[in-house]
Amino acid sequence: MSGQALRIGQAAALAGVSTRTLRYYEELGLLRPSAHSPGGARRYSDDDVARLARIRELKDLLGFNLDEVRVVLGAEDQLGSLKAAYLAQADQEAQRAIIEQALAINARLQAAVGAKLERLTEFHAALVAKEARYRGILDGSIEPATPAARR
Repeated sequence: MSGQALRIGQAAALAGVSTRTLRYYEELGLLRPSAHSPGGARRYSDDDVARLARIRELKDLLGFNLDEVRVVLGAEDQLGSLKAAYLAQADQEAQRAIIEQALAINARLQAAVGAKLERLTEFHAALVAKEARYRGILDGSIEPATPAARR
């Protein structure tokens, strides 16, 4: 990308979403355009498009719902602010306090991801159990359920 502010359609195309999705993310507070034209049209920066890619990654690849995405993005934003505060701080005690805040945020994120992983692990285990049952029916080691047995 060139670093030039993008129109909503351009940003949406780069992110692989619709303009309606961009507006919805803005409504939810997940994304804010960096600028507006003199006429009020949204303008998106490279950082905005990167945030869109992060939203898509959290949603599509990792399976987070939009509320979970909001929590993760909020935590990542806080961590970014803490990093800037840490770098601007010369006092070691203040730096230590900042690191402790970052650790607490990181622990909350780990807990959220751990809960998601636990649910995914349970889902995966159920699928593996079904596969074993299906294979057992195929090879004759398990008797298939009859309609009368299912009642």
